Formats: sequence, C-alpha cells, structure tokens
Amino acid sequence: MSQRRFLRMISATCVTAVALTVFASGVTPAAAELSTVKLRLIKKWSGLTRPVYFTAARGDSGRAFVVEKAGRIRVIRNGKLLSRPYLDISSKVSTGYEQGLLGLAFAPDFKRSGRFYIDYTDTAGDTVVMRYYTPNPNSDRPTFKSRVILKIDQPYATHNGGCLQFGPDGYLYIGSGDGGNAGDPENRAQNTGVLLGKILRIDTGDTGSSNRPTTYSVPGSNPFVGTPGYRGEIWSLGLRNPWRFSFDRSAGHLWIGDVGQDGWEEIDFAPKGVGGQNYGWKVLEGKHAYPPGSTLPTDTTPYTAPLTEVAHPTFESVTGGYVYRGRLYPKLRGVYLYADFITGKIWGMRRIPSVSTRQLADTSLMVSSFGESASGELYLCDYKNGAIYRVGTR
Repeated sequence: MSQRRFLRMISATCVTAVALTVFASGVTPAAAELSTVKLRLIKKWSGLTRPVYFTAARGDSGRAFVVEKAGRIRVIRNGKLLSRPYLDISSKVSTGYEQGLLGLAFAPDFKRSGRFYIDYTDTAGDTVVMRYYTPNPNSDRPTFKSRVILKIDQPYATHNGGCLQFGPDGYLYIGSGDGGNAGDPENRAQNTGVLLGKILRIDTGDTGSSNRPTTYSVPGSNPFVGTPGYRGEIWSLGLRNPWRFSFDRSAGHLWIGDVGQDGWEEIDFAPKGVGGQNYGWKVLEGKHAYPPGSTLPTDTTPYTAPLTEVAHPTFESVTGGYVYRGRLYPKLRGVYLYADFITGKIWGMRRIPSVSTRQLADTSLMVSSFGESASGELYLCDYKNGAIYRVGTR
C-alpha cells in the first residue's frame, strides 16, 4: 500500500460498534452456498495495541499469541490475555509507516524444540528474520537465545511483507514485499537477483531432521535452484506486498493476499508443493496492465493470474486470510475468508467446483490479520481498536 493510504488508515476515526451487514441479493448459482453464510464476529480480547497477527503453536491448545506492531508478543493462556509480554523487542524495532514487528511462526515441533521465528524491521528499517530458542516451551515467561538467520535491505518504509508460515513440507516461507515506493520504481518484484517482491522458502532445520543449520539452507527442490540469475530462496515472484498468506491446513494449498497499488487488490493461489509462479507485478496489477492505460503484454502466459481481484474503492488494502477448517461453524468449512484493512469488508471464497466469491460482512474494523488457533478456529485482529474477534456464523 502507498504511504498516503497508510497515513489515512492510521488516522481513521475510531468506531467502537461493529456493524455487520449480510447480503442476500444478486447471488449467482456458483455462489449459492456462500449465500447461506451469515457471519458473526465475537469479541474475545481487548486492550491490545495495534495487533497485527494472531497464531498458536501446533498442539498447544491452551495458548495463543498476538503480535503487536511496536515489538511485543502477548500471550493468551486459557482464555485470558496476560499482562506481561511473552517477548518484547520494542527497542530493536522501527515502527514508522508499515514497519514494525510483523510476523511470527512457531516451528512445527515447537513443544519439543522450543524454536520460533519472527520478522521485523530493525532500527535501520531493514527486514530481519530472527530465530528464538527457549529451553522451556511451556513457560509464559521463558528465557531466550536468539540468532539472526536472514536480513534483507529495505529501500523504503513501505511494502515490507513480514508474514512467516511453516508449510506442510516443514520449510519456512517468508513474505517479502517489493520494498516500496509506489509503483516499485526499481522493478524489484521482477528482479530475480533480489529477495524483494517474493515468497521465499528456506530450510531452517525444523523439519524433524537432526541437521539444524546455523542460519538456513536453500532446499534443493526450490523451483529456481541452479538457474542463472535467480536467488535460490525464491519460491514465487511478481508480488507487490504479500502482507498475509496462509496454507490450507487440510489441503496444503497456498493462498496469498497481495496488496495492490491504486486500482486492484488480489488473492493469489498455488497448489500444494507447486512453486515458480510469477504473479505479474509490476507488469500487471491484478489482471490489468500496469501502469494504468498501458497495453497488456502480447504474451501473458509467463504470469499466473489471481484467483480473484477486487477493484478500488470496494477494497483498498487486502488482508489475506485462511481457509476455515475448524469444527465450531460447519457452514464455514472450506471457505477462504479475507478482508480489507481500509473498508472493513469481509469476503468469502470457494474455489471448487469453480471460483465463487461473496461479500459476507461490512464492518467498522481495521482487519490487519486473520489467524488460527491450534484447533483451527479462525480469529481476526482489529488494529484500530486493539481487539481480537473469533470468526463464526449465526
């Protein structure tokens, strides 16, 4: 998103009531099943400061964790938000514009290994991916050792990405924005020799193997390994700011919410285990030629089109979500939920038998992120009012 848009979002007036509007008209046959979904948001925790992510460690049913942009990770233990942060690196973090502590991922074997990873912008504004280790994974007040495993120079204070996810293959995936500024002036998203504007895949040694590299290694199965001019870490490219992406915990597919420039927001997709996609930025914004008014390339086959796109001003800064795989709300099962940070709209999508989308709610929230509990229930972060909501149906 642009600096203009970011300044607008942080200066938005606070609205405390959640306005949910469920739409029931204009339903196409393909979207008929989505038309039965009546979304309900249940406020669970408040008193947070600019929350940007919610997650849980695998198998840890008693806890969840909330990332605050300023550099803190908060603990929710047995339904209670604890006052003492789990981790506080505020002194190490720059927080202007889109900077901050932006991502958190627990190793698949965290309950045994005590390892987790964070993504933040340091005081120089550069991206740092840091590994933390605690000898007591069950403690809410642990001691830590840490090590930088990856650092990426950032040319501007915007489009930092920041999402971290362990994939079903046990590798760590890293969302890296194009580094800014508006229009990707240095064309980094298409530059295969840099790590900006990409999804990266690295081996942290947290795949159950006894071989734990000091920093990381590049999986030999990455799509561009050995290709001249390509960084081996690249899993996919042509992304502007993949602020939030996720893996379907059942099917393993990758879903990416890529924040657009001034015309289109998009949801991108990759089947389980399939990398190498070029999603088109900045040749394309969504399915459209960029800059606006230019001509589409004669051959668009090198580019993977988004599953769906939403035009401005209906969406202005997409927040990618998750495919719901929880048990509490059967009508949501298999629905991919995503939102818009500026407008507060929440949409749902089904991919099979064909792609169908529908607006499910119109809220007053600034949805900075969705996240899953250990059991697969879905939550969202309200950045503006410092609250976490459980996503359900009524």
